[in-house]
Amino acid sequence: MVYKPEGYAIGNTENHENLCSLPALERALDKQKILESTALLCDSNFSLHFDLYGIRGIMPRSEVQFSAQGEPTKDIAVLTRVGKPTCFKIIGFRRESDGNLCAILSRKAAQAECYYEYIRTLMPGDILPARVTHLESFGAFVDIGCGIISLLPIDAISVSRISHPRDRFQPGDRIHVLIRSIDTNGRIYVSGRELLGTWAENAEKFTVGQTVMGIVRSMESYGIFVELTPNLAGLAEPKDGIAVGCTAAVYIKSILPEKMKIKLVIIDTHPSGDFKLPVTCFIDTKNITHMDHWCYSPACCPRRIETRFDTP
Repeated sequence: MVYKPEGYAIGNTENHENLCSLPALERALDKQKILESTALLCDSNFSLHFDLYGIRGIMPRSEVQFSAQGEPTKDIAVLTRVGKPTCFKIIGFRRESDGNLCAILSRKAAQAECYYEYIRTLMPGDILPARVTHLESFGAFVDIGCGIISLLPIDAISVSRISHPRDRFQPGDRIHVLIRSIDTNGRIYVSGRELLGTWAENAEKFTVGQTVMGIVRSMESYGIFVELTPNLAGLAEPKDGIAVGCTAAVYIKSILPEKMKIKLVIIDTHPSGDFKLPVTCFIDTKNITHMDHWCYSPACCPRRIETRFDTP
């Protein structure tokens, strides 16, 4: 069984076939399939309502969210499901007062299965799909399966430092992450920078003498750091009139693998607008599902930046 983040099944043929008729819904109940649809409204009892191709679906408040620690479901957790893809199992049917048949849905049951059959089997270094749900200054929250949320800390998003996760993501983005750590309470923290290539892999995209686009990420007394890719930044000499976040045209003066440095000259800058550097995954996530060790530094560089997932 594959447990994908919510939003992955919308538009999926198999999901549609499991929802499109009463016999299909009855089979889904019998086989305890995990399905997905969009929550259309939340009523005064904090029950979520769905349209399952003409058959009403009701998800009672008590069935909206699973917690391994048994924590109660907050009002906001129910309200914020409206308009969003939501996974569930069908746990029964009932006749409403108007005589119409209604399917009773449980996201809690789907999440519990995902947690016990999938989440609890994960180990540090495992690679999995995720979906960005919302952003805070300290990191991005991502769905790693059936709406179960994990934190991607800002320092684990990329090697190049950013001021806020919105510099890299927006809610709804589909990404891949690695399990970074699992604490004693079972909370999972993930990382993304190990999938975005080493220094050498990113530096191979550039050659001395090129003028390329970048984003100014920080300004120090000794120079200006300009991001060339999410896992690679170069250093330009100090220059007046530069602001963090602006887009820069930079000339590549030198590339020094042994020092893990790229020296730049800023040619011109302008407000960034909507410009974002593309995020490239350097790992074949279809065939590689685990990583024990990642070394960002080139072999010739004495400075080591690395992650070992196989150590506690």
